[in-house]
Amino acid sequence: MRSGCSVTAKPVAEGLEMARAIDKLRQDGADRLKTIVPLSVRTRVVRMRLRFRIATARFRTQPDFLIIGAQRSGTSSLYKWLSRHPNVVGSLRKEVEYFSVDYTKGESWYRAHFPLTLRRRLAQTMGRPWQTFEATPDYLFDPRAPQRVAAMLPNVKLVVLLREPASRAVSHYHHSVRHHLEELDLETALQAEHDRLAPEWGLIDADPAYQALPFRRFSYVARSRYGEQLERWFARFPSERMLVMRSEDLFADPAASFRTIQTFLELPEWEPPEFRNYSYTNPLVGSYDPPEESVTDFLAGELEEPNQKLVEMLGTSFSWDRTTTS
Repeated sequence: MRSGCSVTAKPVAEGLEMARAIDKLRQDGADRLKTIVPLSVRTRVVRMRLRFRIATARFRTQPDFLIIGAQRSGTSSLYKWLSRHPNVVGSLRKEVEYFSVDYTKGESWYRAHFPLTLRRRLAQTMGRPWQTFEATPDYLFDPRAPQRVAAMLPNVKLVVLLREPASRAVSHYHHSVRHHLEELDLETALQAEHDRLAPEWGLIDADPAYQALPFRRFSYVARSRYGEQLERWFARFPSERMLVMRSEDLFADPAASFRTIQTFLELPEWEPPEFRNYSYTNPLVGSYDPPEESVTDFLAGELEEPNQKLVEMLGTSFSWDRTTTS
C-alpha cells in the first residue's frame, strides 16, 4: 500500500512542478513584455479594452473581495500572487479606484473591470471555486469608500495589509519623490502635511467627484494613523469579513501568510512558483538613506497615540518593534 501511494504521488508531484515551471515562464514573459512596451501604450490598450467591456457591463460579475490598503504595504505583490491563483481572476487593472476618486463614473464602468458572469457560472457548474477581486490601497484611507463599498457590495470580504506606521510614512514620501509629486525635503514635507491637508477634508465632503490630489499625495502621517481608518470600515462591515495582517509578517513568511489569506477567502490552497516582490522597491526595505533623528522623533510623537489605539483595537500583535527605519 505504501509503495502504491508513492507511485501515485510521484506523477502528481511532477505535474505540480511542471505547472509551476510553466507558470513561472509565463510570468517572466509578461514581465519582459512590460519592459519592452511603453507604459503609455499599455495604458491605451487598457482604455480600449475598458470601452469595449463597458458595453457588456450588465453581463459582468462583481468582486468577491477587495484589498483595500494600506499604500506602500505590499498590496502590489499580494495582488499578483492572488491573480495567479487558478481559482481567482484579477480585475482589468490592479487599482480600479472606483470607491475613491472614480465613483461618479457609475456602476457599469466599475463592473467593466471584472470578468463575465458566465465564467462564474461555468466554474459553479463544474463544482470549481471561482472568485474575482481588485486592490486599491486608497480605499482604506478615503473616508468616502466604506459607505460606498457597503452600499454596492454588502457581502464583500476585505483584506488589509498594515506596515509599521512610521516606515510606511517615509516610504510614501520617497514614492512621491520618485514620481515627481513632491519637491520638499522629508522633514519639511512631514511638518507641512497638516496645512496641506486641512482644506481637503471639507472639499471631499462637499464634492463626490473631487479627485483630492493633495489628500492622496501628501498624506504621509495621516495614512499611517490606521486605527481611525479601520474604525470607519468596522462601522460598516463585521469583523469576520475583514482580515487585517502585518506586512512584515507577509514578507517574513509569505507561504504561511498566503495560506491564512486563502483560508479567509475560502479558496483551495495553492502557492505561486515564487513569492516575488512586485513593488517598485521592496516595501519593507527602502532604496534611500534612513531618516534623520529629527524625523524619527517627529514621527514617533505623531504616531504614538494612533499606534496605541491600533493595539487596543487589534491586539498586541500590531505593536511594532521599531518606530521608523527606511
